[in-house]
Amino acid sequence: MRILLVEDERRLAENVAAAIRDGAGFAVDVAEDGQTGLDLAGFGHYDLIVLDLMLPKLDGASILKTLRTRKDQTPVLVLTANQETTSVIELLNLGADDYLGKPFDLGELLARVKALVRRGKGVATPLLRLRDLAINTLEQSVARDGTQIDLSPTEYRILEYLIHKPKTIVPKRELLEHLYDYNWERHSNVIEAHVSNLRKKLDPGDGRAYIQTLRGRGYKLQPDETTP
Repeated sequence: MRILLVEDERRLAENVAAAIRDGAGFAVDVAEDGQTGLDLAGFGHYDLIVLDLMLPKLDGASILKTLRTRKDQTPVLVLTANQETTSVIELLNLGADDYLGKPFDLGELLARVKALVRRGKGVATPLLRLRDLAINTLEQSVARDGTQIDLSPTEYRILEYLIHKPKTIVPKRELLEHLYDYNWERHSNVIEAHVSNLRKKLDPGDGRAYIQTLRGRGYKLQPDETTP
């Protein structure tokens, strides 16, 4: 998953980005002013935007209004120091999906981020099923019949992203963009190795692999047990 964080307080931005990367395993791009944030939102596909209101060059409310005018329905979590009822109602009317008052606990922020990403994918529960696998997105764990399958952080993130796109061909570039931040190109030569390792670890041993590689096109998850 890929998050856009628009926050001009550098120390806060660093702490929030680190919490999301370490706690959720999501890629995070950071914009330190409103105009850069709006530009990035227009150029890249994000699973969530975490948006401060008080920003240089362009304020957060204007960014939110512009996004919704463009019919961009990316979930937006607003960070605000003003929690008066009228201000909150205005934010929600502009199209914000949730808000968090400053100062905030990083654990609560992380919980809100995960919930909004799930909601944006149309998933209400953190517990997902893939044939005989159970994926817990809160614990970032995978089990088969109660037995844990040991995945690396990158392998887990690949699986979680693919599971939200069942039977859809996911190009290598798209997968890389949602796994890593601006420097995703330098990881392009190792993605095949991660997918290969993930496929081996998930292999049920009956000849029906969970992940199919389509050479030159990308990767496709096979959630149907009858699919060869």
